[in-house]
Order: sequence, then C-alpha cells, then structure tokens
Amino acid sequence: MAKTIQLRMYTINKGMMDEFVKLWRANVVPLRQKHGFTVENAWIVEGENRFVWMMSLADGDWKSKDEAYHASPERKALDPQPGSFVAHMELRFVTSVLK
Repeated sequence: MAKTIQLRMYTINKGMMDEFVKLWRANVVPLRQKHGFTVENAWIVEGENRFVWMMSLADGDWKSKDEAYHASPERKALDPQPGSFVAHMELRFVTSVLK
C-alpha cells in the first residue's frame, strides 16, 4: 500500500506563532505519532504568519485514524487547543513525483 501524505497549511493568528510552534512540537507531533502518523517536516513562511507541515500514514485508513486522534482524551485535554491559534487552514493530499 502506498504511503498517504497530507500537506497542511495554516495561517496562524498574528503574534501567536512562537506559542503555536511550542505547543505543536510538544504535544501535536508526539500524539500524531502515537496514532500512527509520521510528521515529515514543518516550515514557517516568513512574513506571512503561515505554518506549513506534512504528515503521512504508511498504512491504514486515514479518516479513521484521524478521527481517533481527534477523539482521544489526550487531544481533547490540550489546553490551549491547537485550533485556537489557527485563523485559516488548508489541507491537501499530495503525491510525490520523485519516485
């Protein structure tokens, strides 16, 4: 089965990037890993309040694993919630052309 990759592009609320990145690194990344996802990389787009990251899933149903992540007690317990930093979100599944 081919690896599924998702590109995630967030516009972070002005002045909140540092706090968001800290929360994302400490909580979102390990919790996504616990649920079977691999965080491929992440970037900040300077001057745009944009945070871009990619994660993948080697096997399994993306939808069910993503729903399990969001429904988990650990994710629900995050305070503040990661979404509270995000003004706009774009999610796209992508396919590599470098095979």
